[in-house]
Amino acid sequence: MTDRIVLASGSQIRQTLLRNAGLTFDVNPVKVDEAAIRNAMAADGASPRDIADALAEHKSRRGSQKDPDALVIGCDQVLNLNGHGLAKPETTDDARTQLDMLNGKTHQLLSAAVIYQRGEPVWRHVGVVRLTMRNATPNYLDDYIARNWDSIRHSVGGYKLEEEGVRLFHRIDGDYFHVLGIPLLELLEYLTIRGTIPG
Repeated sequence: MTDRIVLASGSQIRQTLLRNAGLTFDVNPVKVDEAAIRNAMAADGASPRDIADALAEHKSRRGSQKDPDALVIGCDQVLNLNGHGLAKPETTDDARTQLDMLNGKTHQLLSAAVIYQRGEPVWRHVGVVRLTMRNATPNYLDDYIARNWDSIRHSVGGYKLEEEGVRLFHRIDGDYFHVLGIPLLELLEYLTIRGTIPG
C-alpha cells in the first residue's frame, strides 16, 4: 500500500467489514459534538443527507488533524423519515418512540463516508437504502427493546439488521453495507483506483 489508512471510528462492525475486505488500517476514534452539529444544521434547514455527510466530514477532518499524512476515513449514519432525521436513541423510551414512528412505514438510511488527507477532503460518498418496516405489535417492540437495548442504543432508529432487528422488516432496497454503516463497495473502488490497495 502506498497510503496508510486510518479509520476515525470505534464501530466494531465497520472495522470488521474493512478487515474482512483485506484492508490493513489503524483505528483512531475521534470525538465530535454530533448533537450540536446535527441540531445547528437542522435548524438551518439542512437535509438529512447533508447532515450525514457533514458529520462524517467532521470526524474525518478531526482525524486528519491528528495524522495528516494518512488517509483518514470518517463515517456517520442518519435515518431519514419523510425529511425528518433520527439519531441514536438515548433511552429505551427514545428507542420505542423511534420504532413507533417507523412501524409500518418506509424510511431511508443514509450512510456517509469522507476521506481526508493533509487537511483536505479527497473523497466522499453518501449511500442511500430504503427500508420498509412491517407492522410489529406493541408487545413485540417492548420485548425487542428489552432484549437488545445494550446493542441498539448505538444505532440510529433503534435497530441492527445484522442482529434481531432484521425481524422488524419486510423489504430492503439498496446496498446491505450501507445499512451496516459504511459505503464499502464505493470506498474499496476509490482505494483501488487510487492505487492504495492492489486491484
